Amino acid sequence: MYRLTAMTPRNLFRRFAFAEAVTWTLLIGGLVIKATVGAPQSTLTIVGGIHGAVFLTYAVIASITGVNQRWGLARTALAVVLAIVPYATIPFEIYVERTGRLKGAWRREHSGDKRDDHWFDRLFRWFIVRPALLATAMLLVVIAIFASLLILGPPGGWPKQ
Repeated sequence: MYRLTAMTPRNLFRRFAFAEAVTWTLLIGGLVIKATVGAPQSTLTIVGGIHGAVFLTYAVIASITGVNQRWGLARTALAVVLAIVPYATIPFEIYVERTGRLKGAWRREHSGDKRDDHWFDRLFRWFIVRPALLATAMLLVVIAIFASLLILGPPGGWPKQ
């Protein structure tokens, strides 16, 4: 039986980096089909929603992986920001793989490193040893952000300030 705890930071990050690129392909393809064939707007809305959900999930996964792998704030933020650019998660994933920044397991215990004494690292480890709770919390974060963005509407429709 497959266990969620068997998923390494490397596997989880790589899967979502790839999924984010796949949904970019679907979104771009949908835009091209709409422009050339006149596909209904609902098709683009569905594909855009799928891409948005995967994008937000990738951002959460990249953040958790960055914390676990001690990428630092700048590199972790870069991983998230690159998802805005079509296909940019792929070269970033290749970069962190080649530089060994995806090696290792989840940090479930204090490693003896002084950085593990920080309250945030203790909280992080608490969640990591409870993967079902972590997955639920991540899902709730993605849903909250997604719902907020749906309420705001498309960027062109946001109120001017």
